[in-house]
Amino acid sequence: MNPVVLHHKPDIEAVLRRNPVLYNYALGDLDDFFWPYTTWHALASAQAIQQIALLYTGTNLPVLLALTEAPPEMAALLQAIHYFLPRRVYAHLSPGLLPVLAEIYQPQAHGTYFKMALTQPAKLEGVETSAVEPLTVAHLAELKALYQLSYPGNWFDPRMLETGRYYGLRQAGQLVAVAGIHVYSPRYGVAALGNITTHPEFRGQGLATQVTAKLGQVLTGQIEYIGLNVRADNAAAIACYERLGFERVAIYEEWMLEG
Repeated sequence: MNPVVLHHKPDIEAVLRRNPVLYNYALGDLDDFFWPYTTWHALASAQAIQQIALLYTGTNLPVLLALTEAPPEMAALLQAIHYFLPRRVYAHLSPGLLPVLAEIYQPQAHGTYFKMALTQPAKLEGVETSAVEPLTVAHLAELKALYQLSYPGNWFDPRMLETGRYYGLRQAGQLVAVAGIHVYSPRYGVAALGNITTHPEFRGQGLATQVTAKLGQVLTGQIEYIGLNVRADNAAAIACYERLGFERVAIYEEWMLEG
C-alpha cells in the first residue's frame, strides 16, 4: 500500500461513509465552506483506499484528524506522511497512534475525548426551548465576550455564525448561554455541535441543556448525522448529552504536537 493525496471528493466521501459517526467532522469538511482548507492523505492499494487522515488549515493552528477503526493501517499512513506535516499541529488521534508521531514531535496531552452521536432525537422534544433565540453575525462581539469569560481557549470560527446555527439564552438582556456548531453541512448530512457554554454565574440552571436541545431540534430533520466531542472526564456534560439522546460511539485523544 502507498501513501497518496486525494483530490476527488466522491472518492473521499465513499471512504468516510463507511463510518459517518466516527468521521462526521471529516465529512463536513468536504463542504465547499471548508474544502479549500483541507489536505487528504490516504493509504491506498491498487484495489481500494484503506485509510484517510485529514489536515485542516482553516484555523490559526493546523488540525490533524487521524481517527480509525484499524490502528495498524492508520499508523502505517502516519509513518509515511509525518515528515510532510506542519512543525506545529493539533492532533485528534485514535488510541495507540501517538508513538508514530512522537518520533518527530514533542507531544503535550490535551485529554481523552468521547465522540457522541444523537441516536434518540425524540428526547430533545421534552425540553422547553421557547426562550432560546438564534444568534447571527450581529451578536459576534457579545458572543466573544461570553467565550472569553466562560470558555477561554475554545475553538470558535466566527464564520460559523453565517450558518444560522448558533443559539443563545439571555438573563436580564445579557447573553449567558450558547450552543453552536463546529461543522455543518446539509449537503453531506452532518453536523458537529460545539462551543457550548454557560456564564459561570448562571451554571446549574439547565441553560446549556436548553440551548443544546434547541439546536438539536432545529438540526433534526435537516441533518442525518448529528454528533459532538466531549472530554471523557466531563461527567456533567456527558450526562446532559445523554439526557438529550446522545450516546458514546468512539474514544480518541487530543495532542498538541511541537516539531
